Amino acid sequence: MIRLNKMIHVRGIDIHVEINGDEYLPVIVFLHGFTGSTATWSTVSSSLGNKFRTVAIDLLGHGDSAVPEHASRYSMEEQVQDLEQTFKELGLTHFTLIGYSMGGRVALGYTVNYPQRVLQLVLESSSPGLQTKEEQTVRRESDSRLAARIREEGLHSFVDFWEELALFQSQKTLPETTRRAIRKERLQQSVTGLSNSLIGIGTGSQPSYWNRVETVLHPVLLITGELDMKFKNIAREMKQHFPIVRHITVENAGHAIHVEKPHLFATMVEEHILSWKK
Repeated sequence: MIRLNKMIHVRGIDIHVEINGDEYLPVIVFLHGFTGSTATWSTVSSSLGNKFRTVAIDLLGHGDSAVPEHASRYSMEEQVQDLEQTFKELGLTHFTLIGYSMGGRVALGYTVNYPQRVLQLVLESSSPGLQTKEEQTVRRESDSRLAARIREEGLHSFVDFWEELALFQSQKTLPETTRRAIRKERLQQSVTGLSNSLIGIGTGSQPSYWNRVETVLHPVLLITGELDMKFKNIAREMKQHFPIVRHITVENAGHAIHVEKPHLFATMVEEHILSWKK
């Protein structure tokens, strides 16, 4: 199986891309969450490798992609343009787009702005943003405080704090090797990349896409964990707005289903794609 790591120069910055699989196979594009990287998709990608070409992208400020100094460069508007140029450089004309958490928000942002390349959309534990100006203001203030904490206390202290959030408690039952790999991935990020991501593309900073969800005419799969009540409820609400949608709740899973149950996640994705294959 072909495996490539590439740096794509677009719009003045470098984007790291990891590609697995032969060129003739149908393409799946993966976008990771906050504190993640292409590495988070390794097991899922391997499970899909014989049937699909997988393209995992490090979002701005994460992994091996560029880390701009100004938070404004991390905005949703900027990053969806980065993606469009990256896809052009890679010659990707049609693909299934999958995003987890922050990456799901970017995937949705890309789809509503550049719908022509997307065949199917898979959103894992994600949202279209916040619905009111008041909610956005509160979240921006919260994310600004968290960004300041990262800058003042450093990466190790932040990762210790992040791992204790209720959102990730289900990961404590994972094998030690998996938990070490997740922690290593988080610690390999940068203070500037994480703090600027919170300010530039945090849930309170991005545009709300609630009023544009109904314009997404692609088949959509929403995946949430049974133990993640917040995003399970958000997905239930989103389901009322997407024209073509299915919502799967995974038993005994939390926020990061692709990490906690990667083979099941891969199976769900494959079944979704094949069910809409023309």
